[in-house]
Amino acid sequence: MFEIGWLSAKLFFKGKLIRNPGYFFKQIIIGTSIGSIILLSLSQTELPLWLPITVSSLITGTVMPFLLKDFKMK
Repeated sequence: MFEIGWLSAKLFFKGKLIRNPGYFFKQIIIGTSIGSIILLSLSQTELPLWLPITVSSLITGTVMPFLLKDFKMK
């Protein structure tokens, strides 16, 4: 298992793992932005801090598979 992770990391840093890196990073930035906006907007309310963190994490985790459904690896 460690060897598979190590091989994937080496291929990623060499630029040989992701077929279209521009698309991948664009989708990651969109998902991160959604989570950040939700976190910042909810943290401005009087809610305890753990609640905005939990809600934004759940929503970001739910959105990411939809954003990366067309993701292709080499």
